[in-house]
Amino acid sequence: MGEAAHASATRVPDRPPLDTVRRSMRIRWHRSPIDPSELRRLMRRSDLRGAAQALGHLALVAATGAATVYLFSQQLWLAGAGLLFLHGTFSSFLSSGAHELDHGTVFRTRWLNRAFLRVYSLLSWFNFHDYALSHTYHHRYTLHPDGDREVELPKTPSLRAMLLLQLFTVTLFGSFEAPGIVDRLKLTTLTALRRYPRTGRRAGGRATAIAGGGEEWVASLYAAHPEEYAKSVRWARLMLGFHLLVLVATVLTQLWVLPLVASFPTSVARAWRYLVGMPMHTGLRDNVADFRKCVRTIKLDPLSEFLYWHMNWHMEHHMYAGVPCYRLAELSRVIADDLPEPRSLLGAWREMRGTWRRQRTDPSYQYDTPVPTPARSRTSPGNDELQDSIGDLAPPVLTEP
Repeated sequence: MGEAAHASATRVPDRPPLDTVRRSMRIRWHRSPIDPSELRRLMRRSDLRGAAQALGHLALVAATGAATVYLFSQQLWLAGAGLLFLHGTFSSFLSSGAHELDHGTVFRTRWLNRAFLRVYSLLSWFNFHDYALSHTYHHRYTLHPDGDREVELPKTPSLRAMLLLQLFTVTLFGSFEAPGIVDRLKLTTLTALRRYPRTGRRAGGRATAIAGGGEEWVASLYAAHPEEYAKSVRWARLMLGFHLLVLVATVLTQLWVLPLVASFPTSVARAWRYLVGMPMHTGLRDNVADFRKCVRTIKLDPLSEFLYWHMNWHMEHHMYAGVPCYRLAELSRVIADDLPEPRSLLGAWREMRGTWRRQRTDPSYQYDTPVPTPARSRTSPGNDELQDSIGDLAPPVLTEP
């Protein structure tokens, strides 16, 4: 595999306002060639396939959750702990469902997308109003730091003992790809109280507010789009109300495992979600207009791919984000000649850890993914509505001229 050193973009303390970014930054993305009629076919949404994905995942979560509560109620502690671990593993991927539902590409019927988005968001403390803003910028300006502060490089593919201990039990204090209970409570409560920063100033704290973006990123989003803030506040209050009801039910029934099953399952046994989610961008290049070099696709077993909502085909998702998740593997086969070979999960982690070790002595180093054809073979003109589609993700404020 080829490697090359690349000077990372200079990080300046003061970023341009996002309204300036939207006016001035135009990225001519390389996209692998595909016939427009084939792309239209792949972009078709299916209520049946959407239901199989959304209901199937919820069924796994509900079944393991109910079994966990039953075993603990019968004081079968060891079996209960085993089921809680399995329940947490399945539940830790709920935010992946919320991500795809926020794109609006899962169901053909739009109200089904909206309804399931709210269910998945409630269970995973996912503020889809924040995320719709943030993730629109992430797709339009992927790993260009002035416009995408949801994921910023470099990231550390950490395997520290304390982090692993939390990932295999309960994550209290999180990190990138592993938000903890304290992080979720703090962010949601501050938003509900309208105390979350709404100016462009930088704020402290770990970068776990939205994906990898920290409080400064959320502040920048709402400084640029203050009209969206009230929606975020209302949803934060609804989430707190729902989880308060779970707490009341816990006290009334004295089933003390209930909060871990119903309120914080995404922070229980999160190890597999962390291992699967970390490779998507970590250790790659920023400030490059080629998704093949700033996004990584990995191969997974069928169950993990299902739980991850097929986002292991992440390069393809960024290249043609209007394609529903359940068609991404087919998209990958169609454009395979123009893509690098998918990594294995172990291979991706070796690649990330190797890049991280080298960056400790050479901070300017970035891994340059070998690609089968030069990036100039096909460049997006930036005005093709079909190929530039990111589904229904962007709020109206980001689609208006």
